[in-house]
Amino acid sequence: MKLLPLTPDGQTPIRVLTIAGTDSGGGAGIQADSRTMAMCGVHACVAVAAVTVQNSVGVSGFHEIPPQIVADQVRSVVGDIGVGAAKTGMLASTAIIEAVAEVCGEVGIGRGHAVPLVVDPVCASMHGDPLLHAEALDAVRHTLIPIASLVTPNLDEVRLITGIDVVDDASARRAAEALHGLGAQWSLVKGGHLRTSTASTDLLFDGEDFHEFTSPRIDTGNDHGGGDTLAAAIACALANGYPMPEAVAFGKDWVTRCLAASYDLGAGHGPVSPLWRLH
Repeated sequence: MKLLPLTPDGQTPIRVLTIAGTDSGGGAGIQADSRTMAMCGVHACVAVAAVTVQNSVGVSGFHEIPPQIVADQVRSVVGDIGVGAAKTGMLASTAIIEAVAEVCGEVGIGRGHAVPLVVDPVCASMHGDPLLHAEALDAVRHTLIPIASLVTPNLDEVRLITGIDVVDDASARRAAEALHGLGAQWSLVKGGHLRTSTASTDLLFDGEDFHEFTSPRIDTGNDHGGGDTLAAAIACALANGYPMPEAVAFGKDWVTRCLAASYDLGAGHGPVSPLWRLH
């Protein structure tokens, strides 16, 4: 696959911001975002929205960061360091979503602004543990998705947000249209959780045209952090100036390589791994 360029030593690399929750097990969340960003050659900035208590087996609790502190992290980073793209992950509550949307508009991040925003609308962990208060789904639909340059839900999140159960190409297209209809500039319906298919096909839609990205399905149960890793890689490509379809193609290739390099960790699901780039 084509890799993003690495900045020469001593020169300031491209910066990308992740606004998300932590993963104490190191497999997903801000940890996965920062790992992919580093391996893509960019400097990762972070705004912590929540602190989770989790390991490879599941999430046993989380603590929300006060919304004003979340917004102030974004404001502080962008005002001093500047970023070429941003992404969101676990935002936990309506109040945090509203604070993030407001500050993104203030500092010029998201749809209609110079800095693209990839929205990974995290609702639950891969184990089914809730990472978003149920009443915050409306804020995801009507406050967060409308500021997205790209929204990247998995199929469970698609069902929660749109009510559409994706089982084939036709329902994937309806879901992509529904997500775009909520205000996202581009919508990406990911096929990784459609286990009945022998391939993994992601569907990208801009309101007019569909783009398909297909890769072989990697036979592994170690896929923790896959959605975070994909969204982070797309954000890195966007920060490097890639047009959206090319950025999504890069992210798809990246996460496929990370799935192939995934490893066992603990008693549950191990993480996808971008460490293959070191070799």
